[in-house]
Amino acid sequence: MFNLFVIKILFKVTRNLNLKKTIMMKYLIVLFFLFGKVTECFTQGFPANIHRIVFLGNSITYAGTYINYLETYFIANYPNQQIEFINVGLPSETVSGLSEEGHADGKFPRPVLYERLERVLKLIKPDIVFACYGMNDGIYKTFDENRFLLFKDGINWLHNTVIKFGAEIIHITPPVYDEDLGKKVGYAEVLDRYSDWLIEQHKMQKWQVIDCHYPMKLFLEGHRKIDKEFNLNGFYLASDGVHPGELGHWIITRSILTYLGEIKASQASGIMATIGSKKLLDLVVERQVIMKDAWLTVCGHKRPGMKIGLSLEDAKLITADITSKIDEFRK
Repeated sequence: MFNLFVIKILFKVTRNLNLKKTIMMKYLIVLFFLFGKVTECFTQGFPANIHRIVFLGNSITYAGTYINYLETYFIANYPNQQIEFINVGLPSETVSGLSEEGHADGKFPRPVLYERLERVLKLIKPDIVFACYGMNDGIYKTFDENRFLLFKDGINWLHNTVIKFGAEIIHITPPVYDEDLGKKVGYAEVLDRYSDWLIEQHKMQKWQVIDCHYPMKLFLEGHRKIDKEFNLNGFYLASDGVHPGELGHWIITRSILTYLGEIKASQASGIMATIGSKKLLDLVVERQVIMKDAWLTVCGHKRPGMKIGLSLEDAKLITADITSKIDEFRK
């Protein structure tokens, strides 16, 4: 019943946007996958045996807003469940191993996950790994089969490595790329293809895949249509075409929560509608800022220019007071 209701709403929205029929159907099929698989792996929230969740990705993951939202949501809604949400996203990183000429003004090539994944898994020992790659993997050029093959090889290697370690892995499609602001013409199509392939792996290989790409794309294109009708150019999800702001991160969060069976959250307009306390969110953000740099430093990486984090012992000592304040919200 829920799936049918959602599809009717989505059809109405896409029809009102006057999208071409083929594009509209593509959105509906992909969004049906997103909403239709809500209870496939989780009936609601995380199982009781889940204690550590790791987030891998590039600068969008390192920014951490969607991780902050997720952690705050689960503290507010599942106060008796203790889960560590560990952010080890690394800016500039790829799974493809590619790097464009002159990246970072020629200071360093893009880091590749291959160099650090084994250390991350051994040191953190996660129960679940969320992985969001793709944005950097096409190195902001038009579609190329060889680059696509390297992306697929990298994702397959990532998937198999996590599984062999004994953890679950849940893939997240790359966020949308905004060519109007990013100026790399043709790159939006590249991320469409990368996202399509990831989504296909659910059917072909029974992977767990969460799609945030097409919900973001549909939302962005709908607002751009309104901008055009009013001869305005004001709406964006990412001011540079790449890095989403708070609204974009909420769409990512909501896509994840929908997949996890959090039906109420899947219809919420923003994070505050699901947590009830801005203070709790602020405390989670404060702790995450300290802990993500500590974990990145402990695990090690080859990306210059990153903040050197505290030792884990010092980081936990410094955040102990924050944690005690957070725990007040669990009572």
